[in-house]
Amino acid sequence: MEEAVTTRMPLIGDDAPAFKANSTQGVINFPDDYKGKWVILFSHPADFTPVCTTEFMTFATMQEEFKKLNVELIGLSVDGLFSHIAWLRTIKEKIEWKGMKNVEVTFPLIDDIKMEVAKKYGMIQPNASTTQAVRAVFIIDDKAKVRCILYYPQSTGRNFDEIKRIVIALQKADAEGIATPADWRPGDDVIIPPPGSCGAAQERVEQQDDDYYCLDWFLCFRREKK
Repeated sequence: MEEAVTTRMPLIGDDAPAFKANSTQGVINFPDDYKGKWVILFSHPADFTPVCTTEFMTFATMQEEFKKLNVELIGLSVDGLFSHIAWLRTIKEKIEWKGMKNVEVTFPLIDDIKMEVAKKYGMIQPNASTTQAVRAVFIIDDKAKVRCILYYPQSTGRNFDEIKRIVIALQKADAEGIATPADWRPGDDVIIPPPGSCGAAQERVEQQDDDYYCLDWFLCFRREKK
């Protein structure tokens, strides 16, 4: 009996799997075409589906916001290129939703009929569907490392403000060596790393100033300038 071939999905901290694929914007060679860029790679179940339509309109209208964060968008489904083109034309020419209309999707949408890319990223989950990708989101940094993975069921549209918030938080953590607390938004105070010794812990608590404050020795915040 022939064994089924399984592919382990990438985990946080792994190199994002490389691939070459056709898309609505031409051939993509990932990660070579995106050197020095952050990437959001996201999958959707199928073209001409209601939830996906609202998601693509939202991503397209936020594309410039992501570009300002050095982030490029790549969509994927297991439909073919001609289906992709027809669907994106329909969105631009016919769909108006939440004040969005004449929305043109200019980021690439991958043609993945053979499911090669989807399988590399664990986007095909048989208990959900063997013929459609789930709603996966991979946030990949400028060194082509997977930094965040989000999965949504087919019935639930993604929260795009949250996706953007995660990117900002990750970039800030990288640049400043901090962490962000629950429900953090840009401008909120951030967490500084715990001290490495008992002496440092005591010193930190005793020497609080205008720049930082501690709730306990292990939980200290840096004040963000307003």
